[in-house]
Amino acid sequence: MAICRLLQFCCVFLLGYLLATIFQIIFFSPISPNTLYIPPASSVAAFPVNKKLQSVIKLGEGFLENPEDVSVDENGVFYTATRDGWIKRLYRNGSWENWKRVGGDTLLGITTAKDGGIFVCDTEKGLLKVTEEGVSILASHVDGAKIRFADDVIEASDGNLYFSVASTKFGLHEWYLDLLEAKPNGQLLKYDPSTKQTSVVLDNLFFANGVALSKDEDFLVVCETWKFRCLKYWLKGEKAGETEIFVENLPSGPDNINLAGDGSFWIALPKIISERWAFVHGSKAAKHVVASFPKLIEFVNGVKENAMVVNVAHDGSIIRWFDDPNGAVMSCVTNALEFEDHLYLGSLNSNFIGKLPLK
Repeated sequence: MAICRLLQFCCVFLLGYLLATIFQIIFFSPISPNTLYIPPASSVAAFPVNKKLQSVIKLGEGFLENPEDVSVDENGVFYTATRDGWIKRLYRNGSWENWKRVGGDTLLGITTAKDGGIFVCDTEKGLLKVTEEGVSILASHVDGAKIRFADDVIEASDGNLYFSVASTKFGLHEWYLDLLEAKPNGQLLKYDPSTKQTSVVLDNLFFANGVALSKDEDFLVVCETWKFRCLKYWLKGEKAGETEIFVENLPSGPDNINLAGDGSFWIALPKIISERWAFVHGSKAAKHVVASFPKLIEFVNGVKENAMVVNVAHDGSIIRWFDDPNGAVMSCVTNALEFEDHLYLGSLNSNFIGKLPLK
């Protein structure tokens, strides 16, 4: 009799626990998801493995903590923002310097300013400018709303700054929830230094990420990570103000993008989805489960599994690509910058910047 009562109690307890868990998932999930379109396997097969990124020279190894982006000024001095809140720079003689401390672990995209210093995207504070004199906040709000997730920035020749907001709903440390939700929460913004006003250029973007201007500045490219594509926004000419697809069906989600000297672009492609768990992104129920139990994200997330960058022509065609297919040397490469016949690679999973000869 006692055993029967114990079994009944266990069954009732387990049923109650199961119902409570389902209730928690359905009514208290942090996301309201859509299914995510993942490009067919043929898009990946179009890029045969070459392991070129396993040949990088490691710069600043041990001095840098997850340098997400890299920029260089007219004197050949390199800048990067690291997870320990520093802006660090590398001189031509090979020496490194802790230049300016901004603080926090939320510094992402950077670009050198034409009048000196650098512009930095801080996912908590907004768009910053860092100079020898210190740190100033250029834009923290747009249309009365706080800029939640500033991601990447580029300066035009007229002084205007174009920068992306990856998500208006989730912050940096919840980025994977934005992927699970798979909705257009991103924006492209413009900061006008003459008026100190910030405006929305494009809305409803799927995790707006890297931003780059064309060589003639007739158009701008913004990466939509969750769509595996980049958009072209026309700034000049008959199509000014119009948007079209620049490149699509990339083998992974595009992160930062940089203009090369010949007018082409380098795009970093961190692996945002692990093949073993790709089914999660086709099931709203599975997404709710993963979002409700954050430990599961470690299994679904594929960013540490490999590294890849692609070189894309002015017309959006693929020229070449380099990879580290199993992340043996580099993984989660988020930036590729060409300078003096070398490619400089930032990563959110390394303690160095990779340097790869192009000739």
